[in-house]
Amino acid sequence: MNGLLTGFATIGSIVALGWLLAHIRMMDESAQHLLSRLAFYVASPALLVTVLADTDISDVLSAPLLASIGSVLVVGVAQILLARLVWKRNAAETTIGAFSAAYVNAGNLGLPIAGYVLGDAALIAPMLLIQLLLMQPLGLTVLDIATSEGPHSWRTIVRRPLTNPLLIGSAIGVLLSVLDLSLPAPVQDPLTLVAGMAIPAMLIAYGISLRLGPLPGRGTHAPEVAVIVLLKVVMQPLVAFLLARYALDLDQAGVLAVTVIAALPTAQNIFVHASRYGTGVLLARDSIFVSTILSVPALLVIAAVLV
Repeated sequence: MNGLLTGFATIGSIVALGWLLAHIRMMDESAQHLLSRLAFYVASPALLVTVLADTDISDVLSAPLLASIGSVLVVGVAQILLARLVWKRNAAETTIGAFSAAYVNAGNLGLPIAGYVLGDAALIAPMLLIQLLLMQPLGLTVLDIATSEGPHSWRTIVRRPLTNPLLIGSAIGVLLSVLDLSLPAPVQDPLTLVAGMAIPAMLIAYGISLRLGPLPGRGTHAPEVAVIVLLKVVMQPLVAFLLARYALDLDQAGVLAVTVIAALPTAQNIFVHASRYGTGVLLARDSIFVSTILSVPALLVIAAVLV
């Protein structure tokens, strides 16, 4: 579990740095927005190119893919129904809520946990690619349409994903992987440097928000956050476990991997999406905060039961 604790400690220290910078007034809300925009438009697309280009797409075509898809669908649909029918959220807020409930921290937590705790970094590939190639394009398209003004013809709906920087980065990365191509060093080296800004920028912006915004857990969205965290930390790994164990009949290592990955907390980039589109910012922020804290005991329980 050393890799697990190290991963959480690393993330926590960078978030704390953002909080401190805001506390001593070195950075303010404008800096938070700047970092979020930098991550969304520049660093994250570069990161997606580098990550997906180095990922064997064939790794996703495996039995764990079905368990991951099932856990995402069950949790995502449950949150969408609750958001629309119980909390009466609009389409954009509903999308951020669904992201918060089902989009796991597969990058800066999932990769090290898969590598150091589960013993194989490739185990994160099915969930990572589901999120980057299916969930993110669909969700960002909904956000683009829901937060923009004017008529939405079918041409507009088709064209919007093609202009989203995150989707462009994902497409380039997948193309490089499928064609087994490598970028020349004059392109790859600066791209890698820019990609390195993505996760720190997200985490520092998140830390600034924790200091400048209302305390997590307060406000009218608190009940929704509680349900989202319950879905994320309890329901999603439970569904993944049941599918892996009883529907797909995976071995013990496969069941453990699928369950642990599903129990990872909400990804920090959901806060970046919420900030970019100006909707559900506090909902995303608090869901990330609470799920990150509670996922530690959840992961320890899963390890104790399944190992």
